[in-house]
Amino acid sequence: MAAAAGLSSASTAAEIAAHLEALRSETNVAGMARYGIRTDTALGISNPDMRKIARLVGRDHARAMGLWRTGIREARMLALYTAEPGHLTADEARRWAADFASWEIVDAAADLFVEARLEAVLVPEFAADEREFVRRAAFAMIAGAAVHLKREPDAALLAWLPLIERHAGDGRNFVKKAVNWALRNIGKRSMACHAPALALAERLAACDDRTARWIGKDAARELSDEKTLRG
Repeated sequence: MAAAAGLSSASTAAEIAAHLEALRSETNVAGMARYGIRTDTALGISNPDMRKIARLVGRDHARAMGLWRTGIREARMLALYTAEPGHLTADEARRWAADFASWEIVDAAADLFVEARLEAVLVPEFAADEREFVRRAAFAMIAGAAVHLKREPDAALLAWLPLIERHAGDGRNFVKKAVNWALRNIGKRSMACHAPALALAERLAACDDRTARWIGKDAARELSDEKTLRG
């Protein structure tokens, strides 16, 4: 692939960052901004191209840490794609979370944190954090865990419903959407999860709080849909 020419598993963080800089596209950067992505450090490289670069350079935990420290959006995405989940510590995840400033970085990080099986520690901690994107990470982790942790008992996912209810009144855009996402994904996980999640959605839909009501109505609509029930 031309976009990754010259890169290999031996490439350093500095070499990869320099290569990414050479691929800058101002047109793509403008397009990212239309999707609510923070672009002050963005280069405009598409996610499919980033995934191809990640496969070419492979996983290297120490190098991923170096890529993150560059502050470049695409380098940080590549750090998340190439970090080694088995080596990632909760403290490293916390340091990265302190830099969260854009939803797509948060969501990619949440997938990595779940793969590293840090969700039990980080979800309650991040949900209690007042920073918008750190709190989003908590609920993005729940949403991801509901889909990817197929061997986890349903009870482990249902245990997050009180946390969802507790923060359903957070009206900040990137939090409320993640809370809604988490509730919907739990409800779609299995028949055992469906009824408790739908019951919470209906309870929230009847709330006086505007944000909680939006979350509940939207989740209840999807969880009551015939396609969801058939799935």
